[in-house]
Amino acid sequence: MTASPEEHYSLIIPAYNEEKRITQLFDAISGFDGELIVVCDGTDRTADVVGTITARRSDLNIRCLRFQERLGKGGGVLAGLAASRAPRVGYFDADGSTSVGEMLRLFAMLDSSDAAIGSRWVPGSNLVVRQGFLRRIESRVFNLLIRLLFGLSFHDTQCGAKVFRRQAIETLLPRMVSRGFEFDVELLWRIRKAGCTITEVPIEWQNKGDSRVQKRDMIRMLLGLFAIRFGPDRQ
Repeated sequence: MTASPEEHYSLIIPAYNEEKRITQLFDAISGFDGELIVVCDGTDRTADVVGTITARRSDLNIRCLRFQERLGKGGGVLAGLAASRAPRVGYFDADGSTSVGEMLRLFAMLDSSDAAIGSRWVPGSNLVVRQGFLRRIESRVFNLLIRLLFGLSFHDTQCGAKVFRRQAIETLLPRMVSRGFEFDVELLWRIRKAGCTITEVPIEWQNKGDSRVQKRDMIRMLLGLFAIRFGPDRQ
């Protein structure tokens, strides 16, 4: 699908049951030179709230995708990417832990790289509000496992701030297996296997609490990662 002249970027926002936080996210956006695609697949009124926001924010190009079934984090991102129109695409969290200003800074990195990912664990990052101690330990153990399983040297695969040149990922998306929170790892792995360049960028980030990643999700993530790494590679 061809982008219109003003759609320099497509930014996907997976929004599973985010009716209490989505308004605050958009209130913090003063402008964006592209389309904002909100993917709603929950059981609350998130899509209705986004509709209200769209009606009063004529300065923003907002599109809302509604789904009756749960897509998962990765499924939501894939749905948004499939509907996106710009040559530069990305996604970030609906909780506002990262700002649109930071996403624009990541998009600028695509002048010299195929992909750019925000990182909370490289020098120069600014963690305004940190995660709890236990969550930080879990994050470091998970990162070590990713390094061992996939050979990825990134410090932070799970930060919800990633952007890509469309041409670098469009042939990879049909091969994606993951639909859950392990989606980020698989996508980065496939991008790297394809020989594309990925830049890890320090980011300003703040923990918003009420994480959508629960203990059962972490177990599913681990099982999914092993299935991706040792299962048949989808062609």
